[in-house]
Amino acid sequence: MYPRIFALSLKTFKSLLRHFPLMSSAVLSGSAADLESRIKIIKRNLVEVVTEEEMIEVLEKKKPKAYVGYEPSGEIHLGHMMTVNKLIDLQQAGVDIIVLLADLHAYLNEKGDFDEIKEVAEYNRKAFIALGLDESKVKFVLGSDFQLDEDYVLDVHKMARITTVNRARRSMDEVSRRKRDPVVSQMIYPLMQALDIAHLEVDFAVGGIDQRKIHMLARENLPKLGYPSPVCLHTPILVGLDGEKMSSSKGNYISVRDPPETVNQKIRKAFCPEKQIEENPIIQIAQYHIFPRFESFIVERPEKFGGDVEYRTFEELSRDYSAGNLHPMDLKLSIANYLNKLLENTRRKLNEN
Repeated sequence: MYPRIFALSLKTFKSLLRHFPLMSSAVLSGSAADLESRIKIIKRNLVEVVTEEEMIEVLEKKKPKAYVGYEPSGEIHLGHMMTVNKLIDLQQAGVDIIVLLADLHAYLNEKGDFDEIKEVAEYNRKAFIALGLDESKVKFVLGSDFQLDEDYVLDVHKMARITTVNRARRSMDEVSRRKRDPVVSQMIYPLMQALDIAHLEVDFAVGGIDQRKIHMLARENLPKLGYPSPVCLHTPILVGLDGEKMSSSKGNYISVRDPPETVNQKIRKAFCPEKQIEENPIIQIAQYHIFPRFESFIVERPEKFGGDVEYRTFEELSRDYSAGNLHPMDLKLSIANYLNKLLENTRRKLNEN
């Protein structure tokens, strides 16, 4: 490794000013944009759409609604930004957005008492707006605002009658706090998450691929209760900075409130094997956070190491890195620069509140 300073050259600074943020360009709408363009932006950086045929049918017939549910707990980090980025894509594609701040789910999953959870939920709301969601086109809903209603509670009982214990437990395994010694609340959790889709009357359920089992439970069982099946949009799961599963307890993530010097330090120390693309957190940050927001990505290097290189697509960067034409430290330093620029407005807006 050879040292670099975490400073932007005039060339990179001008590039950032010219291109950031790419997502703030003209918003697509269902009436103004052709269907192909809307589909392309919705599918960008997704693992899967279940199903694409149903998605197209919804887009052709109506102005759809999409939702993501978040347990209010801990810091908002780059992992949360995966689904926030997808919500921004959906807004650009003319889709109405609902963000569920799932306070009852957080309580069932042992994330604190209700007062603590609601305080975190308000921070989450501010963070999602600061990250770029159009506040005028998004509706924030607390789970407790409707999940205690008589009709909803009755539906939970109905869902419980048609869902096996094994199916409920498998649906919750990826996101529960207890796997070896589960409590009954963990079985209720996926039933409620499925019913949220119905009671919020959304067409698209958005979540990380770890939500797939719950979404498939919803697709299978909601029609049995007289509700339509949702179209499910699944984003990838970011690996932690140490190459392991991202976890609040490990601290292997970058928070949207981390100051620039902390981001720089975390990126420098991050796992980033030479030539390795898969399960490389630095490569993932480039793919899912940098390239969707900037028209180009400039890696600055001294002439003796090849000079500056500009990438306009992730595929170009991926080819160069896997071929050994780009040193991990050069990539890290540039990622830190762009990531700090990406988070600059978010930090400022959160500090204003």
